[in-house]
Amino acid sequence: MRKTTFFALVVGGLLALGCGAGSSTASGGAAEADAGGEEEAAKTAKVGEAARDGKFEFTVKAPKCGVASVGDKYLNEQAQGQFCLVTITVKNIGDKPQTFSDSSQKAFGADDVEYSADSGAAIYANKNTETLFNEINPGNKVTGVVVFDIPKKAKLTKLELHDSPFSGGVTVQLG
Repeated sequence: MRKTTFFALVVGGLLALGCGAGSSTASGGAAEADAGGEEEAAKTAKVGEAARDGKFEFTVKAPKCGVASVGDKYLNEQAQGQFCLVTITVKNIGDKPQTFSDSSQKAFGADDVEYSADSGAAIYANKNTETLFNEINPGNKVTGVVVFDIPKKAKLTKLELHDSPFSGGVTVQLG
């Protein structure tokens, strides 16, 4: 009797799960596909446009490339190639404090060559401004410079900005 009751409960549970999964897919399939298309379209922005990833909204100013060093005459860092200084405003659109990290940001050049941010150079580039490396409370925004050290003849074409190392990211076209 116990085996029969247990078996009936298991089968009933599986049927309920199967029916529930089928109904959510059938009723929301078209709406979810439309929402996915809108989300995908919103994953690309241009310089000056707001772009969202996770709990952050980013606004990028045009990058300043060809910079040989950042800092002052006493405390500075020299580029291996050239620094590209990207001014970014980051707004926390979530409901909890969150930290922006330049190490989660990527820049891309021709043929999708990927460049990482130079956190050491960013310390010198942000010395007199509100830095991006502090926790940002909900509704607040900070503006700072993310620095990329790229080859002298290279040119950045896009950025991939993230609210965390594990987020999907949002693309900002630079050209």
